[in-house]
Amino acid sequence: MKKMNDEFRGLVVEVRNGDINGAIRRFKKKVQDSGILQELREKEFYEKPSIRRKKAKAAARSRWLKKQARNEDNFPNPYSNKRK
Repeated sequence: MKKMNDEFRGLVVEVRNGDINGAIRRFKKKVQDSGILQELREKEFYEKPSIRRKKAKAAARSRWLKKQARNEDNFPNPYSNKRK
């Protein structure tokens, strides 16, 4: 948020040539990029630090497994019994 004239001003999108759909699309993109909704969801309920760490570790493992699967598809192991 930017501070203008001693007031806090949120995200602003200008409507050009009466194109409201385009303005809404740009606004949604700005909201997503700013992370406002993600932060709101995270702060909606209290989450114990141990649970937060557990979720982060699970997400990291999931990312790692996904990356491994992608690499395996690009460079298949010639010694594996899998046939395509």
